[in-house]
Amino acid sequence: MELGNKLGRKPGKFVTAFSTAGMQVQFQSTLADRVDLTGRGLHSGAPARIALLPAAPNSGIIFKLHGKKIAVGPEAVRNTDFATVIGDTNGSKCSTVEHLMAAFAGLSIDNAIVEVEGDEIPAFDGSSANFVEAIDAVGIETQEAPRRYLKILKPIKVEDGRMSAEFLPYDAGFRVEIEIDFDHVAIGRQRFAGMITPEVFREDLSRARTFGFMRDVAKLWGAGYALGASLDNTVCLADDRIVNPEGLRYADEFVRHKALDAVGDLAMAGLPILGRYRSVCGGHKLNAAAVAALMADRSAWTVVEAETAPKRRRGHAEIGAQVAPAYRADLS
Repeated sequence: MELGNKLGRKPGKFVTAFSTAGMQVQFQSTLADRVDLTGRGLHSGAPARIALLPAAPNSGIIFKLHGKKIAVGPEAVRNTDFATVIGDTNGSKCSTVEHLMAAFAGLSIDNAIVEVEGDEIPAFDGSSANFVEAIDAVGIETQEAPRRYLKILKPIKVEDGRMSAEFLPYDAGFRVEIEIDFDHVAIGRQRFAGMITPEVFREDLSRARTFGFMRDVAKLWGAGYALGASLDNTVCLADDRIVNPEGLRYADEFVRHKALDAVGDLAMAGLPILGRYRSVCGGHKLNAAAVAALMADRSAWTVVEAETAPKRRRGHAEIGAQVAPAYRADLS
């Protein structure tokens, strides 16, 4: 079954489930113009070029790789070792999509085309800041179609040792609660909790960089990872200190980057989430497992559509909609 049908993105049969309300973006949105970005891959170290283009309502996020189209959805995730890799059954793949996906989700962009030259998204400074700045430079176009949300109906939890992740019902919006605990003097136990809105994402998460430990470098290089990592795109940790001479951008930059990653990884669900996500000591693999567990339980989610009111034609996505009567795809 295609995810588009599962989430109601394509025409199909729907049945009324229930009514709810929340403060949400009313309309779908896309980029107002094309964006071209060039850099290097964090893991491959190779040149990476992408173009971000506007897309029609109800398109979702579509990656174009080597002439192939890959629609964002849980089935597109191929690997989560140190990054989120998407691909198709023919072998086309693109690595390190999470920071770009976080920018799309964080700025409430529903529809876009990502044309990729190479096999990886540019790393830039190891955060989502460059993507946010590029999108803000061209603007965000509000579209005619009402926005659809993946609404969490009941708790779904996955665990792996001390790691756990859980989706919980939450009608007020998309809230993340991320906790990490590293045995390092610069990190320790950190927690980030907050609603994910464009304002929060820009100010509190978008500039948080990826991080890594010097003790792991040889192992990562041997496995073909982090070949493009440097102090320009990674917060590097020696055994007793932060190596980067400029220090941190946030006092708790480590957990904020984990929250940024979670926003990007959860965007692989294919629709913006109306619910709460809690993660303890997680990462890409756990985030992907949580999405997979959610989608596997058809009683755990439904698709709701925002009620719409007169809107602006162009600008940042609007806040303040009520969520309309919910619909759930006929999955029989």
